[in-house]
Amino acid sequence: MGTALDSRETQAAEVLDRLYETYPDPEISLHFDSRLELLVAVVLSAQCTDERVNSVTADLFETYDGAEAYAAAGQEELAGDIDSITYYNNKASYIRSACEDILEEHDGAVPDTMSELTDLAGVGRKTANVVLQHGHEVVEGVVVDTHVRRISRRLGLTDAERPENIEPELMELVPREDWKELTHLFISHGRATCTARNPDCGDCTLEDVCPSSKLDGDVDLADGSEW
Repeated sequence: MGTALDSRETQAAEVLDRLYETYPDPEISLHFDSRLELLVAVVLSAQCTDERVNSVTADLFETYDGAEAYAAAGQEELAGDIDSITYYNNKASYIRSACEDILEEHDGAVPDTMSELTDLAGVGRKTANVVLQHGHEVVEGVVVDTHVRRISRRLGLTDAERPENIEPELMELVPREDWKELTHLFISHGRATCTARNPDCGDCTLEDVCPSSKLDGDVDLADGSEW
């Protein structure tokens, strides 16, 4: 008799096969031209849309051309330059502090290890994973953002609620070579079909393998709210 893990591994494999076919070229939607720009963009993206971040960084990256510029900026000056971003005061402080540490402790280069990245202000494991994957081509884990959390729970791949608990479960279910793409596939699907409040189950490539499908009757959509 198969175990629950076997069942989830089979589910995960089927989900990935279908999503790869539906979204053949998934990629990060944040705009950046350097590792530092990537780091700044991901810090700004917390609880904020990528579209908004890209709009702000189009000018921000012209104004601040390196870690020295961010570290030397006044708090009010930098906060004012990103004031259409959620929690802009906190994020300005994080960016200034992180850039100071990058200059003082890493010779001006964005570090390439999980421990060094998460030591920077405003950088948690999710942000560090993005920077490692897209800045250094190092895949150490799965980026669990709001879409990955929502969809993995709806699909029955995890019962965990917190990203730090969801990530190791997905890492166990999914082959390492798919860790990076899983995030982009789920983000693409979350934006196009499996939205937080009104998922389009009738037009979903995963409908027949999704235990949370609305077409199956009155079901709990596994906490589809944004977080």
